[in-house]
Amino acid sequence: MMGSLREWLTGLIAAAMLVAVADSLISDGAVRKIAGFTGGLVLLVVLVQPVLHLETDRLRQSFETYAAQIDALEEEFTAQNQSELKGRIEETTASYICDKAASLGLDCQVSVTAEEGENGVPIPSSAEITGPYQEELAAYMESELGIPRDRQLWKGP
Repeated sequence: MMGSLREWLTGLIAAAMLVAVADSLISDGAVRKIAGFTGGLVLLVVLVQPVLHLETDRLRQSFETYAAQIDALEEEFTAQNQSELKGRIEETTASYICDKAASLGLDCQVSVTAEEGENGVPIPSSAEITGPYQEELAAYMESELGIPRDRQLWKGP
């Protein structure tokens, strides 16, 4: 890469010097205008030389490789985000249930499991409650949180 850049800069400097020397040697008139135009074209060709020799196949392969890496990272971040969201929903739902149990005078431990819903967002699907069965709390979990009674596991006296 550095060698190619060095060659290009050397060619550009040599062409610029050649055009400058030719410009200083030619007298005023129509020939000078033609020589100036020709010198400008030579400098332009030397300037765009790297673009003319681009290896488009290699660039395309590099682009495809980077695009695949971006897609893989996007999938990884999406999965990680989904996992974190699921954990937060489980934790928050368990906290709601514990708060409701405390307001009913019940001391219990709650663990909630969430599953992916229809739109891809995790929703609470089951709960494990360590403590005595309380009908009002079971009804709350079913009506307010969408956890059916058959997916509520009560452990305790």
